[in-house]
Amino acid sequence: MPDPFYDPESEERLGRAFDRRLIQRLVQAAHPHRGLIGGSMLLFPMLALAELAQPWLLKIAIDDHILQSDWLGLTRVAGLYIVVLLILYGLRTLESYLMELTGQRVIHDLREAIFGHLVSLEARFFDRNPVGRLMTRVLSDVEAVSEAFTSGLFAVVADVITLVGVIAVMLWIDWRLTLVTFAIVPPLALIAVYFRLNARDAYREVRRRLARLNGFLQESLQGMAVIQLFVRERHERERFGRLNSDYRRSLFRSTRWESSLYASVEALGSIALALLIWYGGRRIVAESLTFGALVAFIQYTNRFFLPIRDLGAKYTVMQWAMASSERIFGLLDRQPEIVAPAAAAPRPARSSAPALEFVGVSFAYEADAWVLRDCSFSVAPGERVAIVGATGEGKTTCARLLNRSYDVRQGRVLVDGVDVREWELASLRRHVGIIFQDSVLFAGTVEDNLRLGADGTVSPVELARAIETARAGFVTQLPKGLGEPLGERGANVSYGQRQLLAIARALVYNPAVLVLDEAMSSVDPESEALIRQAMSGLLAGRTSITIAHRLSTVHTADRILVLHRGRVHEEGTHAELLRHADLYARLYELQRGGAPA
Repeated sequence: MPDPFYDPESEERLGRAFDRRLIQRLVQAAHPHRGLIGGSMLLFPMLALAELAQPWLLKIAIDDHILQSDWLGLTRVAGLYIVVLLILYGLRTLESYLMELTGQRVIHDLREAIFGHLVSLEARFFDRNPVGRLMTRVLSDVEAVSEAFTSGLFAVVADVITLVGVIAVMLWIDWRLTLVTFAIVPPLALIAVYFRLNARDAYREVRRRLARLNGFLQESLQGMAVIQLFVRERHERERFGRLNSDYRRSLFRSTRWESSLYASVEALGSIALALLIWYGGRRIVAESLTFGALVAFIQYTNRFFLPIRDLGAKYTVMQWAMASSERIFGLLDRQPEIVAPAAAAPRPARSSAPALEFVGVSFAYEADAWVLRDCSFSVAPGERVAIVGATGEGKTTCARLLNRSYDVRQGRVLVDGVDVREWELASLRRHVGIIFQDSVLFAGTVEDNLRLGADGTVSPVELARAIETARAGFVTQLPKGLGEPLGERGANVSYGQRQLLAIARALVYNPAVLVLDEAMSSVDPESEALIRQAMSGLLAGRTSITIAHRLSTVHTADRILVLHRGRVHEEGTHAELLRHADLYARLYELQRGGAPA
């Protein structure tokens, strides 16, 4: 069943400029910062008054003082005009600061909410949703939501308040001149709709081209070693050049539509100004209108067309914000499939329960492509069990079911006699630890990685003991020892050293049950010898499952389980399985025959 969140087209989708449902969700997200929003809203009427006062002061200056040769009165009006300008600029600065502060606080909260939600989701979700898209949610989409506050919603509200004030003052000064100005509005509306529809399609194409460019770039950077190995640098440069050129052309196309809208509004504004001068001039000659009133009216007309001219940019901002909001809230609304029970089952008091048990387990990652089919086995406390088999037989799946990275489709998985679905999730994952084939080390110091999950409860002595037991003595030879910074995924240490650090980390974490998933599949003989020594200390007195392709690594296990077609085909010690001369013996002979002499 496809994941309800994953949508390959979602990156290319443009939303409506106003979606009531999403606006309500954004308002809820901004609710903790209602004080800042309220303060910003209170500034809008004051800003509108300061904007409207300037043309009116010009009217007074011209009609009452310049035409009357009243220089003293003109000086007072000029001083008042400067005061109004200073107030306006001060209010704009404060408004800009409050809007940016609100936007940044909202996106801070949204990012924390998204990341907190992501870490609660199950492994299946990450199998089906590319990392690049999830990063887009946390970074780009949240930035677009911030723009909705700073350049979208707030700006639209401020423009509406200003426009209402401008229209009211224009009607009060002279309703006839107002009708002349409004004669331009119908063609202006038609032109705005025409250009906006075409610009929306152009923006959608920009989004599509950008998504393709980002996808290619991510794939190329991740596979750079392979590109260089097969001498594909020139070919990849040409592909990138084509995609980059496509993106540039689509961006220019959208810019042309945006520029055309801007120019059209400017042209219609100029036509409106010409009509005002023509009609207002006749009124002045007829002495039914003052010269100062005409100048003020021209100023108000400019303020009327200014927000309409910028409407295109605000419309686009709101489209991106609505589309991004839909993706963000779609992610946040996606509930985890694997959650802790409301009341965790008590740990059993009896000592006879197996440490681990699979009872009739069937599991498939997709539809009915079963990986495990009616699989059953148990592991006694303190027992060291190995699971072997061909690729795709479900060995790693067993490990993932033990700590509920995935849930079984049929049957039960028991830990200490309790179904894993009845365990408190954090307790289960502290009880069952897993070391995977590709151990992940995080950017940070060696000590930070070793203390992962230990919550600061490990003393320096215990840390040193874990390093010694794990045969990770190379740490002491690093320039800064435990304080040595590790690169992304531990890129500045070898693969074998990463595995030794993972073993030391497991010793620090100290789970009761440990699963080793192909821990030595890709290491050199010297590293393998060190890891073998480390594992002997790691597994001492501990219930463990070792998953391996290389049968030479499981000779010392107390019991070996051979998986075939999703169930346990045979089990026993290494010697017993060889005597049976069945699947294990054939696999062993094949590996011996394939080994170099």
